[in-house]
Amino acid sequence: MSNTWPVADPFVQRRVADAGDIDEFGHVNNVRYIAWALDVAWAHSKALGLSFADYERIGVGCVVWRHEFDYLAPVLEGEAVDIATWFVENDRRVTMVRAFEMRRAADGAVLFRGRTKFVTIDMKTGKPARMPAEFIDAYKPAN
Repeated sequence: MSNTWPVADPFVQRRVADAGDIDEFGHVNNVRYIAWALDVAWAHSKALGLSFADYERIGVGCVVWRHEFDYLAPVLEGEAVDIATWFVENDRRVTMVRAFEMRRAADGAVLFRGRTKFVTIDMKTGKPARMPAEFIDAYKPAN
């Protein structure tokens, strides 16, 4: 995996594009990039000790408020992609921002960059909620 990420130690997973990811243009469909990013985000959250079951136990969860994604190059069927994520902001109150970068495993070419802003919500009401200490401790911005 690439060692030239924008931060020193991002969370990284490898994904290989299969036939189900490919659209009529012959490359990975843009919604797959989003799904891959969110899959890696959940894997990272679990690695940090916060699964959906933990959200339910705590009574607070994170939901997407905004995505900003740049698609820089296509991914073709059979290509391996390294997907990295890390936190860039956490206001320790209600919002946090997670960054993503995807690179072709074969040559390290950057394929995708993005950010997702999350807001913490009360799991019962769906209304914004103060960030619990568990989130502040786990979801720290990368250096």
